[in-house]
Amino acid sequence: MNVLVVGGAGYIGSHCVRQAAAAGHVVAVLDDLSYGHAESVPAGVKLYRADMGDQAAVRAALRETRAEVVIDFAAFTNVGESVQRPERYHENNVVRTEGLLQSMLAEGVKKLVFSSTCATYGVPERMPMTEDLPQQPINPYGATKLAVERRLRELAGSHGLSFAAFRYFNAAGASPDGAIGEDHSPETHLIPLAIAAALGRRPPLKVFGTDYPTPDGTCLRDYVHVDDLSRAHLDVLPKLAQPGQALFYNLGTGAPYSVKEVIASVARILGRPVPHELAERREGDPPALYADAAKVRRELGWVPRYDTLDSIVLTACHWHLARPKGFAS
Repeated sequence: MNVLVVGGAGYIGSHCVRQAAAAGHVVAVLDDLSYGHAESVPAGVKLYRADMGDQAAVRAALRETRAEVVIDFAAFTNVGESVQRPERYHENNVVRTEGLLQSMLAEGVKKLVFSSTCATYGVPERMPMTEDLPQQPINPYGATKLAVERRLRELAGSHGLSFAAFRYFNAAGASPDGAIGEDHSPETHLIPLAIAAALGRRPPLKVFGTDYPTPDGTCLRDYVHVDDLSRAHLDVLPKLAQPGQALFYNLGTGAPYSVKEVIASVARILGRPVPHELAERREGDPPALYADAAKVRRELGWVPRYDTLDSIVLTACHWHLARPKGFAS
């Protein structure tokens, strides 16, 4: 298929672009590079540097590439920042996404794979988390993603848009060949922060809360390798053939790991301790978040290839050791 990957120069998007090209799809990237890296786009893949809300630019890219499907990774994702600057998150994640959707409809492109988040559930009623749980986000980031999910449902009914929305858990790791990986500024994800602390590249890691009702007192999260995560976006494409499809899937391994277990994994793989210090809980951090991924396994045949925390952390360590300054190295 002809695929336009919006946000394809970002962390998850760049992994999906490489996989799509390897699978034989004709791929192009549209990214404003506010967070993405042009260096992550493979040779031979055209990069349109544009904002997804710029309808003239998006429509031109859709026409030039003869896009049949859009895969959308373009969003601001920092939960803490969304609490401090909710208007910024609404503008980018909702208003500009609406611009992207209007551009698609104007060009007759009615297939979309959308990056959503488990943050739409808020504090879940039960574990593991299934797709039918009530969605009650507790931060603006989750609220913006839920707003788009609802808009997609509307367009499926009114315009025959076919879409799949993947509710991500914690993306982690790097490509096994070390070509691309995490390079955020500022970095907020636990695994790269722990690696940087162990390598002496940043101050000791802060462990936010050790009194949660979990086995070791720290938060439990579901870490899914970025290649496994992005592969699901290609697995779902055949299901979008029929107009009006509205598909929702949790993307996680279903195996929760604590903050202390992540620290131990990084220390084990690097062969050095992870300096860390205890801090107060952060507001809005649920004790545990992990997926019931039975639906995506059953309907798409999706099975994580990186099924242990150590296997995920190992790829991340290779990337950060080889690229101490990320793509600028």
